[in-house]
Amino acid sequence: MSARDDFLALQARMGESIVGQARMIERLLLGLLADGHLLVEGLPGLAKTRAIKSLAKHLDARLSRVQFTPDLLPADITGSDIYYSEGGKGEFRFQPGPLFANLILADEVNRSPAKVQSALLEAMEERQVTVGGNTHPLERLFLVMATQNPIEQEGTYPLPEAQMDRFLMHVNVDYPAADAEAEIIRLARAEEEPDTHQGGAGRSETRMSPATVFDARRQIHEIKVSEPVERYIVALVQATRDPARLDDDLKRWIEVGVSPRGSIGLDKVARAIAWLRGRDYVTPEDVQAVVHDVFRHRLILSYDAHAAGVSANAVIDRLVQRVAVA
Repeated sequence: MSARDDFLALQARMGESIVGQARMIERLLLGLLADGHLLVEGLPGLAKTRAIKSLAKHLDARLSRVQFTPDLLPADITGSDIYYSEGGKGEFRFQPGPLFANLILADEVNRSPAKVQSALLEAMEERQVTVGGNTHPLERLFLVMATQNPIEQEGTYPLPEAQMDRFLMHVNVDYPAADAEAEIIRLARAEEEPDTHQGGAGRSETRMSPATVFDARRQIHEIKVSEPVERYIVALVQATRDPARLDDDLKRWIEVGVSPRGSIGLDKVARAIAWLRGRDYVTPEDVQAVVHDVFRHRLILSYDAHAAGVSANAVIDRLVQRVAVA
């Protein structure tokens, strides 16, 4: 099987245990393929934790889950130097924290203070942590999925815009459809069976090797982006910085446009979704398919937009309508 076949099979296996959230599964795989991190926002109970646990189950990778709380310290996630005494001699040894895994679930990341958020985001960007003056590299296969609850604001520390820019994508998770809800009930009922709960009645499944992920990333690097599509990506980004030349409403709604990380991220994710769809080139439709997730957290909306109830999604919809495909 090719690397793409392996990823499609992985996507299908994850879909068996995560019903009604196909888009979230696809975005999680796109983050893995594009070597970026995800900020996932949704109400409790929408299978956000289940999604990354399912990925870890089918991928030969180690998962660490960290519940972010107001009393969390940076050393709780990075690790710290511990003093050991042996044979009359003492020394400090580094004890790795939960960041030294392949898949990191940062649950309710906005519940921790700024220092902890900064430590996590530095690890995401630099792929290393520094403790006691010593630098410790993280795993080569390293993906952070941070979650946020959109309805609870008490006792939270919202991520600053400059730090949110470090996430490749901001994924919104919605309620499943009615037919999917019924299937979720049946799935939960089936998992009450002891054999099923313990891992599928003894069924053994082959786990995807990290080498397959790296092979897929090499293939995605070779995906062609034509000059017209490249101009289209740039035009979308530039439109967020100078919206007045496109639309008066966009001028009133957008306060700060998308950073260069946004254009780089849009190019990477568009190539990843083109590869996942079986093509060796990117189309404007690929760009449009992922632009909301790449731009959503990078746009800073004005007071007028918030007062009028205009969401980032609505602003991006208008951008896509107004920017001509090259």
